[in-house]
Amino acid sequence: MTEPLDILAFGAHPDDVEIGMAGTLAKFKEKGLKIGICNLTHAEKSSNGTVEIRQKEAAKAAGILELDELIQLSLPDRGLYLKEEYITEIISVIRTYRPRIVFAPYHEDRHPDHGNCAKLVEEAAFSSGVRMVQDGKNQKAHKTENFYFYQINGMNKPEFYIDISDQINKKALALQAYTSQFEKDKDGVDTPLTNGYVDAVISRERAYGKQIGSMYAEGFFAKGPLVLNYDLLGGI
Repeated sequence: MTEPLDILAFGAHPDDVEIGMAGTLAKFKEKGLKIGICNLTHAEKSSNGTVEIRQKEAAKAAGILELDELIQLSLPDRGLYLKEEYITEIISVIRTYRPRIVFAPYHEDRHPDHGNCAKLVEEAAFSSGVRMVQDGKNQKAHKTENFYFYQINGMNKPEFYIDISDQINKKALALQAYTSQFEKDKDGVDTPLTNGYVDAVISRERAYGKQIGSMYAEGFFAKGPLVLNYDLLGGI
């Protein structure tokens, strides 16, 4: 049986999770938690790079973050519509890795795939906990403890922040692993990602850090009410 993960973050494309919450994954890995990323598509419609290059970059970023699992599905890039077969495939991933916490992209984003990814993962996370819903592998139901959203392109006001001051360099390295996306070569084309995008992400985290009195932070949204049990003084 596959060892359970504490945190499983879903992205529509390789690099989504790293953009939104690489620092948080690194932080909790350092604390001994088991972390994983699941990318729904191979990003085969990307303007720059190739599927093969992107997979190598994702593996490099996974090594930097010391992921326990890097899961790659083959759902269609620019085709992440609310289909039962896609939901079933994600249910199977959740039941296989039995995460305590699931993350997905925040709905408000310029890229429709990111919002659609969130909808698919929300549906799957709920159905994963329903015993009578089948996943095609006859796996037992699994209900996650919490569901949160990370930001990719947006800079909305988060509902909560995680201080990543000690992990910002690791986040930058994980993003820089995706050279094909953030650095235009002689055969590449201009996209929103090739014009100082990594610097903009780091600047956003700096701005979020300022909100909580730290150097850098990542901002998140909760699907349900936030409950504080024993961390009123800043512990975890």
